[in-house]
Amino acid sequence: MELSAVLSPAIEGGYVAFNPETGTTTQGETIEEAITNLQEATELYLEEFPLTVIGRSLLTTFQIASHA
Repeated sequence: MELSAVLSPAIEGGYVAFNPETGTTTQGETIEEAITNLQEATELYLEEFPLTVIGRSLLTTFQIASHA
């Protein structure tokens, strides 16, 4: 099963990894570690809560007015 991963730099260093299909979130010191941790967390989640994938997630961007 192919799922999505969204990675963001963590304030304290490393990366936060998020899977939008399940809502699982984890972190790691490197991108590779964050993805590995996300795979493990998502597998554990799916053991309890099976997922019926309707379609793929779409990642896009949007803008907001900056505040000074």
